[in-house]
Amino acid sequence: MIITFTILIAAIAIGTYLFMQGKQFGELPSGKRLERILKSPHYKNAKFQNLNPTPQLAEGTSMTQVLFNFFFSKVENASPKKKLHFTKTDLKNLKPNENIYVWMGHSSYFLQIEGKKILVDPVFSGSVSPLKITNKAFDGTDIYTANDIPELDYLVITHDHWDHLDYETVTKIRSKVKQVITGLGTGAHLESWDYEPSKIIELDWFESSNLGNGFKINAEPARHFSGRGFKRDQAIWASFVLETPNSKIYIGGDSGYDNHFKKIGEKYGKLDLAILETGQYNAAWKYIHMLPGEQLQAMKDLNADRMIAVHNSKFKLALHSWYEPMEKLHELNKENLRVITPKIGEKIFWQDDEKIYPKWWEEYK
Repeated sequence: MIITFTILIAAIAIGTYLFMQGKQFGELPSGKRLERILKSPHYKNAKFQNLNPTPQLAEGTSMTQVLFNFFFSKVENASPKKKLHFTKTDLKNLKPNENIYVWMGHSSYFLQIEGKKILVDPVFSGSVSPLKITNKAFDGTDIYTANDIPELDYLVITHDHWDHLDYETVTKIRSKVKQVITGLGTGAHLESWDYEPSKIIELDWFESSNLGNGFKINAEPARHFSGRGFKRDQAIWASFVLETPNSKIYIGGDSGYDNHFKKIGEKYGKLDLAILETGQYNAAWKYIHMLPGEQLQAMKDLNADRMIAVHNSKFKLALHSWYEPMEKLHELNKENLRVITPKIGEKIFWQDDEKIYPKWWEEYK
């Protein structure tokens, strides 16, 4: 019996090891990329660090408890009861002078701004897990494919988590991408997936890249973590400020609330748009994802005229109803800040402050 059990454990261990050698896990930084990382002031004790102390879990919480609650707690309306129905915008036939935003669910979105086409954190594979049968997209939300994507000026990857960096998607759109913008270290994954190193712009926090013609990208801090396997925090997690000839747009990625939002707002004076995470929260991981209402404070800290809510409505990654993030955002917005909650696939003229966005999720409750 003991021998049989030992063989079983060994087989599971070997199987896990072999599975994690799959290309979808990417590569850890090495060579010149690693040399640059080792010089970063944000890389200490063999990993990247947040600016302020950031526990993975809140005080009084254990990983065992979190996992038990995730797998065994019953959450009412964790997923939509019926298929969601959306109409997707044809991204290949946009008017070149349109400044628009199209949300693709969760944290994936497309921007056309002053003639440039930008795609952020695309996940079109239907899952945010290395095991594609788990963490699947809600029925009706995964409406975009790689074939729908036009030639891109910039692909922006905020960090290397599975719900932001999807192997299947980024490999399928590779031929359409002129330039990738990402945080220091993430380029190792992309290079292992046959992206040309010359097309990858990797930035540490507080670094910038002049993109030409009045466009500039600035990497700023976020409060989060990174990693696609067991070894975490070998690539930095970032937010970005995109400066165009006429606008400043904040690409938030994932982040818990902290004073970096205030510092970014002070640094740039005013932002025209902030795209901020509003879902997949839990008090147990309050330091790495914002709780309801903190997005509104972050928006104010950033001096942003408008906010678009993302990181919701496509995957079940937390113990709240699928529509709760948007409902709470509206409920807590006592100051009537300009908060935009579009439908997936909807073409948004985000500079139009007269447009009223209906609470589309109510028809699916």
